[in-house]
Amino acid sequence: MSFSLNEVEAQAKKATRGAGYSWGMAEEAGRATAWLCAQGRDGVAVLAAVLDAAPDADHCSLAQGTRLCDRAKIAPSQNRVLHRVFQPLLLLPFVGFASRQIGQPLSITWEGGSAVTDGASLCILGRDPDAQADLAIAIHAGTFTAGTKFTRATPDSSAWDMLSQFAHRTYAPATEESRRLGAGDSQSNAL
Repeated sequence: MSFSLNEVEAQAKKATRGAGYSWGMAEEAGRATAWLCAQGRDGVAVLAAVLDAAPDADHCSLAQGTRLCDRAKIAPSQNRVLHRVFQPLLLLPFVGFASRQIGQPLSITWEGGSAVTDGASLCILGRDPDAQADLAIAIHAGTFTAGTKFTRATPDSSAWDMLSQFAHRTYAPATEESRRLGAGDSQSNAL
């Protein structure tokens, strides 16, 4: 199935909130997931893996990414090394967001691969990072070739279903009064 990037962002935001993250983190997760999909990666599957595993904040790519953006302007010229980041692909959008903040492209390296982003586009060389990896982030000197941009996402169906399950946790439970006033699906109203 194909989804617009807006649909991906909304579903990712609801799912992240349903997994117990704050609304602020949920908004960041939605934006990051859609950004990955726009870069041709399955951001939905990456986010689903993070939400399902619920890694501690020291290794969670979502938590690490938001911290990176919060500190981007403090010391932009310093290299950063992050250890044992879980689902490091989810960190790439945040590196892109930080790149926009400082106005310079950033490079990310891991064992077997690297990436460069200016916030709008992404170029990955080598293989994608493992499910858990050490990453080094630095200012990129030079040019890079941007990858293809996508306007729709075709996520793995089981990952989309997992996000739907997490998102369902944010829905208010049905009550007799809400049904009487027309809430819910048409089958429950017909009963």
